[in-house]
Amino acid sequence: MQDQLKIALIQSDLVWENPSQNRSNFTQKINQITTQVDVILLPEMFTSGFTMSPENVFETMQGETVTWMLNQAKKSNAALGGSLVIQENEKFYNRFVFAKPDGTIETYNKRHTFTLAGENEKYNSGDIRVILEYKGWKICPLVCYDLRFPVWARNTDAYDVVFYVANWPKPRIAAWDALLKARAIENMSYCIGVNRVGVDNNKHEYSGHSAVYDGLGEQISQIKKGVEAIEIVSLSKKHLQTIREKLMFLNDRDQFSLK
Repeated sequence: MQDQLKIALIQSDLVWENPSQNRSNFTQKINQITTQVDVILLPEMFTSGFTMSPENVFETMQGETVTWMLNQAKKSNAALGGSLVIQENEKFYNRFVFAKPDGTIETYNKRHTFTLAGENEKYNSGDIRVILEYKGWKICPLVCYDLRFPVWARNTDAYDVVFYVANWPKPRIAAWDALLKARAIENMSYCIGVNRVGVDNNKHEYSGHSAVYDGLGEQISQIKKGVEAIEIVSLSKKHLQTIREKLMFLNDRDQFSLK
């Protein structure tokens, strides 16, 4: 187990429904990371933008993007995470893929599909929360709209950090800011949000606001808003152990289970 976990956040514009061009763009951005990091995080649907036409961009777990992710993870010696459109058993999923340098993969299917945009009509909802273990850290990967549902993120597994990858639009960015901070505070964990920038084909504008909060809700990132940017942030296991042993708020959480 290592005390420090270095995370690179890539806040990027996305080319609409063009996986090949997006992979090329992210290859260039990943190559700009000259510091050794442990994890590289990309936004939600990083190969396509938030499309409700999955038939135009879907891939399989044996497809080009997952293969590209594995290659990038091996090349950079860092795990690579982000969501993309995956077809499996004739169903579409907004799937978070976590590719590791050793060639293994873990996945999470977005639980809360965004009904306002009709995502629930095009994509199947996941029903399993996943806790990844990487370099001695327990990680809870979630996707965009999941952020509005604190019960799904409730820290019953003593996870250390929760990831949110997103296409969260500018008009509701105040909610993004507030909820990321809240998830960190209530779960006494690091909370990381990686959001896109730019304007998509539906004229929705995105302003980034990617951020990292520590277990007390203090923002420890300084990534610029509204522009493409890369930031590296170090997380500390000692920080979590100290605040949890001193304050013990998680011991008083309500006991219940989801059905």
